[in-house]
Amino acid sequence: MADRENVSDDDLARYRRNFAAEVDGVELYRLLAEAEESPALKTLYGRLAEAEVRHRDLWAERIKAAGHALPKAKPSFRVRTLGWLARRFGTGLVAPIVMRLEMADTGMYDEQPEAVAAGLPNDERSHARVFQQLAKGRHRDDAASQIARIEGRHRLASGNALRAGVLGVNDGLTSTLILVMGVAGADPGRSFVFLSGLTGLLAGAFSMAVGEWVSVRSAAEAFERELEIERDEIEMNPEEEVEELALIYEAKGFTREQALDAARRIMENKETALDTLAREELGMSPDDLASPWVAAGTSFVLFAVGAFLPVFPWMITGGPVAIAGSALFAGIGLFLAGAATSLFSGRSIWLTGGRNLGLGLALSAFTYGLGALIGAGIGI
Repeated sequence: MADRENVSDDDLARYRRNFAAEVDGVELYRLLAEAEESPALKTLYGRLAEAEVRHRDLWAERIKAAGHALPKAKPSFRVRTLGWLARRFGTGLVAPIVMRLEMADTGMYDEQPEAVAAGLPNDERSHARVFQQLAKGRHRDDAASQIARIEGRHRLASGNALRAGVLGVNDGLTSTLILVMGVAGADPGRSFVFLSGLTGLLAGAFSMAVGEWVSVRSAAEAFERELEIERDEIEMNPEEEVEELALIYEAKGFTREQALDAARRIMENKETALDTLAREELGMSPDDLASPWVAAGTSFVLFAVGAFLPVFPWMITGGPVAIAGSALFAGIGLFLAGAATSLFSGRSIWLTGGRNLGLGLALSAFTYGLGALIGAGIGI
């Protein structure tokens, strides 16, 4: 254990950062364990939490040995938010986010001698591999009836919905703020600015909705064609499909006997077999296919919610008051949307929120000035 006089200020600051990070890790895995319905995965998250407790205690001992009090063990906003999302929407929504955070942290202890001596780098890489397996659906379960359920729940794509929602709101907010400020700079009158903003809101929202509908529908049609081919193969060559599925499970770590047994049991039910083969070979399940109408409606609403913020002040007033109101409402929205991206990046909410706010307001100020120049040039 390090003596007080041998610990530099830089080392002490590093110990405190590590302690805070491990406090987050303990709380995150504890919350995931509480939210998880699968007993096997609940146990897995519990073991990960226990590993993080050991890591936390290592840094706590280092700090106390240096003669300093421990920092307050308070989980970060990001961890509390991820726990809230896991409780309400399931761990499958946040598992891909946690995987990205774990991957980003795999090398955090490689150059820290105290951590290397305690084996922490290996633990961090192990945690990252666990979440890679969960995201890819490679959780082992000896019961063949559980394979499709577990593998379907933890697909990486499921966790992208939250990110897409945040970006959809941010797109509507940023593009409409820039439009409104550009038109307001020319000073054509309140009605004209409001009409321009409302038109931009509707144009952007409908464009997003149509694009999403076409994208999802095209993906569904392509998947349906592949599914028909797979269905024909199950009917015509069932033994070949058993062998193919067994090979897949062998590649995931099953023994030859376990793989064949699981494959044969799955193939006893044609619908279960089709669903499982679709997951393994095509990377999707029929249950994973989104409705194009739901996707289009969601895209429309998300864009419109963001776009409404800079337009709203022009509904009730005009001139400098409306300009200030647009900047205020949009600024709050920009900061919150940027802060929400910290869930995926692992960066500070003040950094991500402030960066998004700064960029949005800078671009809107530029278009406001450009609009003023154009308005003066054409005599508005």
